[in-house]
Amino acid sequence: MGSAPEAAPAPSRRMPSFVSRERVRQGAFLREHHCGDCGHEDHDYRLPPGKRLLNLNPGFADLAESYFREKGIVWHRHAAHGLSSQACCLNFLLPLAKRPEVLARLVQAAIGGTLPTMLPIEAGEPWHVGFEWIGEKSHLNEWRENGTATRGANATSADAAVLFEQDGRREMLLIEWKYTEKYGAAPDKRRAAERTRRYESLMLAPGGPIRADAGVDLDDMLWEPLYQLLRQQMLACYMQAAGERGVSRVRVLHISPKANAALKRVTSPGLRGRGDDVFAVFRSLLARPDDFIARSTESLFGPIVADVLAADPGDPWADYLVRRYAFMADGGSEHGRE
Repeated sequence: MGSAPEAAPAPSRRMPSFVSRERVRQGAFLREHHCGDCGHEDHDYRLPPGKRLLNLNPGFADLAESYFREKGIVWHRHAAHGLSSQACCLNFLLPLAKRPEVLARLVQAAIGGTLPTMLPIEAGEPWHVGFEWIGEKSHLNEWRENGTATRGANATSADAAVLFEQDGRREMLLIEWKYTEKYGAAPDKRRAAERTRRYESLMLAPGGPIRADAGVDLDDMLWEPLYQLLRQQMLACYMQAAGERGVSRVRVLHISPKANAALKRVTSPGLRGRGDDVFAVFRSLLARPDDFIARSTESLFGPIVADVLAADPGDPWADYLVRRYAFMADGGSEHGRE
C-alpha cells in the first residue's frame, strides 16, 4: 500500500545558509573552469580525488604539489572538494610564500603595530609561509617514539605558520584556516580517555595556555571547535616556552569568513553560559588572551587584494581570489569578531 505524497513545503523567506551559498558558487566556478572534471558524485562543487590540483590556483598548483612532496605533508582527505579549507588556505596564502612584502601587510593587519619584516620559515630557498606546521619537537606527546611526525596527520598542526621580526622581537603566528566548517556533534567517547591522558596536564600546567581560575576541565574543551583551538594554543604556548627559531612569542591567528555564523556557536554544554561566540569564550579562558586572535578573511585580505589589483588588475593571486571566492565581496558586519 503506497503512502500519501508529502505536502510541498511552504515557501521559505530565510536566506540560504553560508555553506549552501558556497556550494552553489563553487559548483559554478568549477563547472566554468573544469567542466570535464567537476561533478564527482553528482555534485558540481566536487572534483575526483585524483584531480585535487584543479582545486588550486593554476599558477601555483604545481608549486603546492612539489612543496607537499618535499616536506612529506599529507593532503587532506577532501582536498578535491570545492569547499575544502585546505585548498582555500593554499589559494590565499601559498602565493605569499614568495611575496614577503604582501605577507608583511597581512600580518600587520592581523596583529597591529609597525610593519614586520618577514623571515624565511622553511629551509632552503626563501619561503615565507609553512603549511601543516607541527613545530620542531613533540610538545604535546603526539610524535612517534623515534621522535618523528608527519605534517598534516596524527599530530596537532597549524594550517600555516609565519615567522617575522617586529620592533626588535622575533615572533611566530600559527594560522588556523576555516571556510564553511560548522560543528555540533558530541565528542567521541572512545577517544576521550586517550585525549585526557595526553592533554589534560598540558592544558592545566602552570605556564600553560588556560588560566588557573578559568573553572574548566578538559571535558569542557573536547567539543569542536574548542578542541582544535585548545590544541593549537597549547602548541603555540609550548613552542614559545622552548624558544623555537629564537622566538619570544608565538600567537594563534584564526581566520574564517565573517558570514559563516554557524562556526561561532558554542557547542560545549559546560561553556554555553559564558557567551554565544566561541572565539570570544575561548579567548576569555586564556592566561594571555592576546595570544589568540580571530579575524575574518574579508577584513584581512579585502583591502590588500584591492590594493594589489589597483596596481596590477591582472595579478594572478588577487584576480583568482576575487573570481573564486565571491564571499569576499559580500556585505555584513563582523559580529564582534574584530
